[in-house]
Amino acid sequence: MPLKAFRGPKVWLWRWRRNPLKRRADVVEAWVLLGAWLLTVLAGVSAGLVAAGVVEDGLARERAAWRPVVAHVMGRAPGTSPTHRHASAAERVWAKVGWTMADGSAHTGQVRVQPGSRSGMPVTVWTDPQGRLVGRPASAAEAAFRGTLIGCLVGVGAAAVPFVGGLALRGRLERRRMHAWDTEWARLGPQWGRMV
Repeated sequence: MPLKAFRGPKVWLWRWRRNPLKRRADVVEAWVLLGAWLLTVLAGVSAGLVAAGVVEDGLARERAAWRPVVAHVMGRAPGTSPTHRHASAAERVWAKVGWTMADGSAHTGQVRVQPGSRSGMPVTVWTDPQGRLVGRPASAAEAAFRGTLIGCLVGVGAAAVPFVGGLALRGRLERRRMHAWDTEWARLGPQWGRMV
C-alpha cells in the first residue's frame, strides 16, 4: 500500500489549524519548520548579497588602481614570427620586458609576447601602484558576472546550514514522536486483546 494512501490527502498548513488531535510535538515541529525556512532564506540572500558586493568592490578597486604601461621586449623572443599580425594566446611565448613607472623607477618582468618579437618592441602590460605586473583588470560587466556567480554560490552555501539544521532537528522530533508512540502502544496495545 503506498504511503500517500496511508497518510491521506495533503492539507496545507495543518499544523497551524485548530484540531483536538493536534499534539504539542506538532506545534513545535511547525515552529521549527517556519524558523528553518526563514533562516534559510535570510542567510542565503544576505550572505549572497554581501559576497557579491565584496567581489564587485574589490574588482572595482583593481580597475581604478591598475594601469596599462608600455613595456619593451629585452632581447629577441624565442620562436619565429607568425604569418598573421596577432598570435593567439596559445601561440604566445614568454619573454623578458622592461618598463619605467611614472616615478622614474625601472622594472622588469616576464610576459607573453608574439613569437619572434625583436628587442625593443613595445608591449602593453598592466601594473599595480607598486609597479608589479598584474593581469588585465576585469571590466564592469565581467565584475558584475563574477560577483553574481560568487554571490549565488555563497548564498546557496550559507542557506544550506540552517536548512540542514532544520532537517536534522525535524528528524530528531520525528524520532521522539515515534518513540512516544511506541511507548504508548506498549502500554495500551495489550489491553485491546481483552476487549474482544
